[in-house]
Amino acid sequence: MKSHLRLVSAMLLLALSFSSLASVADEPASKSLYDRLGGAYPIAVVVDDFIERLLVNETLNANPAIQEARARVPSAGLKFHVTTLVCQATGGPCKYVGRDMKTSHAHLNISAKEWQAMLADFGKSLAKFKVPPAERRELVDIVNSTKSQIVVEGRRQP
Repeated sequence: MKSHLRLVSAMLLLALSFSSLASVADEPASKSLYDRLGGAYPIAVVVDDFIERLLVNETLNANPAIQEARARVPSAGLKFHVTTLVCQATGGPCKYVGRDMKTSHAHLNISAKEWQAMLADFGKSLAKFKVPPAERRELVDIVNSTKSQIVVEGRRQP
C-alpha cells in the first residue's frame, strides 16, 4: 500500500487543483506557490484528477510492479498522501509523513517511458484546471526534482 502511495506521491509532487486559479498570474510573486494555487482544497481537486488518470494509464499499468501496488493501495489514501506531499512541497502548512521517494519507488522499477507517461497525465490535469503557465512550470520542476530518485536509468519497457 505504501509503495503505491510513494509512486504517485513522487509523480505527483506533482499534483494540484486549480479551478480557482484563473487570477493567480496577477498575484504577487512573493506569495508561496501553495498560496498562488489556492491552498489545500484546489490542490486536492487536481490531485484527485491526476491520480484517476494514472490509475487507467496503459503505459503505467503494463509494469507488473505498479499494477501490483495499485491492487494493494486504496486510491483515497493515495490521494490524501499525494495532496499532503504537494501541499508541503509548495510551501503550505501540511506535513508529509511518508517514506522518501527513493525508498518508496525502488521496487517499482520505473522506466523513463513510464515517467514521461506520468508527466503527460500531470500536464493534462494542470491544463484541465487552468493552472497558469508560471505555476505549471514550478510544479513540473518540483516533480522533475524527484526523477533521479524514482526512475531506473536504462530500464526499457516491454
